[in-house]
Parts: sequence; C-alpha cells; structure tokens
Amino acid sequence: MKKPPVTIIPIQESCLSTVAHLPDTLISLTIELTARCNNSCRHCYNNLPPNAKEAQEKELSLDEIKAIIEQALPKGLLWVLLTGGEPLLRKDFADIFIYLKKKGLLVSVFSNATLITNEHIRLFKKFPPRDLEITVYGATPTTYNAVTRTAGNYDKFIQSIELLSEYNVPFRLKTMALATNYHEFSAIREFCQNYTKDYFYFDFQLHLRPDGDPGKNKTITKERLSPEKIIELEWNDPARSKALEKECSTLIQPDFLNNRGNSLFRCGVGRGSAFVSCDGTLRLCQSLCHEEYTCNLRNRSLIEAWEELRSKTRTAVSDSREFLEDCNRCQYINLCMWCPALAHLETGRLDARIDTFCRLAKARAAKLTGE
Repeated sequence: MKKPPVTIIPIQESCLSTVAHLPDTLISLTIELTARCNNSCRHCYNNLPPNAKEAQEKELSLDEIKAIIEQALPKGLLWVLLTGGEPLLRKDFADIFIYLKKKGLLVSVFSNATLITNEHIRLFKKFPPRDLEITVYGATPTTYNAVTRTAGNYDKFIQSIELLSEYNVPFRLKTMALATNYHEFSAIREFCQNYTKDYFYFDFQLHLRPDGDPGKNKTITKERLSPEKIIELEWNDPARSKALEKECSTLIQPDFLNNRGNSLFRCGVGRGSAFVSCDGTLRLCQSLCHEEYTCNLRNRSLIEAWEELRSKTRTAVSDSREFLEDCNRCQYINLCMWCPALAHLETGRLDARIDTFCRLAKARAAKLTGE
C-alpha cells in the first residue's frame, strides 16, 4: 500500500512552545566549492569526476561566493567551512580562501589532502585555517585504494601529510568506519594518533546521495556497518564510550513517550547556520535536500531565502499516525539521531521511520542499560 505523504500545515499558536526560538544571527556557513573529486570513494554521496565539465560550469564563481558572504556578514557571520567534493580542485581555491580570511572570518577546510602542494603550504602558513581536517580511508595502500577506487592516491596522501608536518601546518585526521576498512580500523586509529595525538574522530553514518542514484546508493549501503560492529567501535573508543555513559540519563528519555506534539523539525536546523551547495542551492543543513526546503541563491537573496526556509521548518508538522506513534514518541530518539532530512534521503518521506537507525538505537540502549 502506498504510504500517505507528509502533510505540511501551519502549527497552531499554542504549539509553538515545542519549537525553540530561532536566533536572527547567521553565525556559520558551509560552502561546497565543488562536487568534483579526484577520489571515487565507495561511500561518498557527492563525488563527480574531477574533469566533469558540466558540473564545473554550474559551480559558483568567486564573485558569486563574495556576494553571498557580503550578505551574510551583517547577520553576524563568523565561520565558514569549505568542503566538496575536493575543494582543492578549484583553481581559484586560494583566491576564495584569502578573500574569506581578509574578511576576518574563521575558515575551516575539509580535504582528502592528495592535492596539497608547496603553494598550499605557503597559503596555510600565511593565512592559517581554523581547522584543516583530512580524512584517512585506510592505513595501507591496498585498503586506501579499495575505498577510494583511485590507484596511486595513497602515496600522494602520505606525501601531503609529511609535507604538512614538515612545515608545521596544523591539521587533524579523521576516518569513516566502513565495511571495506573495518578490518584495519585499529591501524587507522594508530596512524591518525601518530600525527594528531590530541584528536581522533571517526564516523560511521553514511549519507545517501541527494541525487538519489540507486546504483550508487546501493554501494553506499553495502559499506554500512552492523549495529554490533558500531557498538564495538564506540565502546573501544574511551572518549566516545565515556560520553555515552555520562549522558545516558539524558539520551534515554522515558518521559518523551508522553510528548504528543506533531512538530516535524525538532533539531537545530536553521539555528544560526546554513549550507550552500556548489550550484548555489541554499539548504538549512547539508542533509535537508527536500525541494520544499531549498532555494537557489542565483534567484534569491541569501537572507530572504534563509528566513523563508527557517519559517517553513518552524511550521512543519506531520499528521502521519506512524510518525506520531513511533519516532515522535520514542525514548531512544537521541541514541538514534533520526531527523526529517535523513528520513527523506532514506525513504523519500520526511516523517518516515529509518529501520537501520532504529536497530542501532535499541542496541545502544541495551548496551548502556545492561539489558
């Protein structure tokens, strides 16, 4: 049977108490400089070939990026994250980076580091980024190349890491926990901590593609770890396991069962932040790709579009019985991290249950409570 679509209707005034006040400041922007990448990672939701001409032609120009920033600055903009694809593929990356730094902004960069040159070293020495975060896909060439499906980039990655270290350019290493690299996760951790002893971060939540490509989404889902393997990794990580145990009383909320509100968005979406895709599409968060909650900034001003989309999330509710009686009342929702954006990517509906998230949440709860 076809499931009914989510119904978007205005919230009654009495229901507004369930939605936190949205600040008027736009503190941070994530700007996706390109969807192109010189890797072709198995788990990636946004990787077009590095020489994809059509994609390159759709990318925001330097002048368009400047216009967006100029609109955001009066709203309190402090921090910009540059991401991709691989942002260093942009030939004008240095011009974009320097412009942002000269505006007094904190600028972070997410990269695979395989394209770092001496010119980038000089750039980062003169204008230090707030963060330079680099993803490690494997501790050996075999695993790294299996994940990235690009021969030879492991050596480039190592050379770049050594170059950054030699010139004392601060960086952080992180990883994705995948089916393809799970067998050497301990080695990846050791590799990361050899370079950044005070920092190690891993993520296992694999994001489906906004374009909905079924073949590529199938490859992504095959890389997902089982709840048992995820919990094993979490409990073998002292910082993460201690945080989960410490916050157990707030992550599991039996009283949430009595929450009968029907607001759809209960997360921090639109609260002081936004995401701009490489073609100029504004989203309140990177995952919220539903067409009703996006605007193209080539047709609208940033602030006008941002405020309109925030208003829509504030007034979005669901009348789906499945949602109201299931996820909307689940005491484990903070262990699940369910949200409408991810529900839409996974199921095509903003208010649908995500079975894989649900299984992980219940397995986490059992581990925390000893049941």
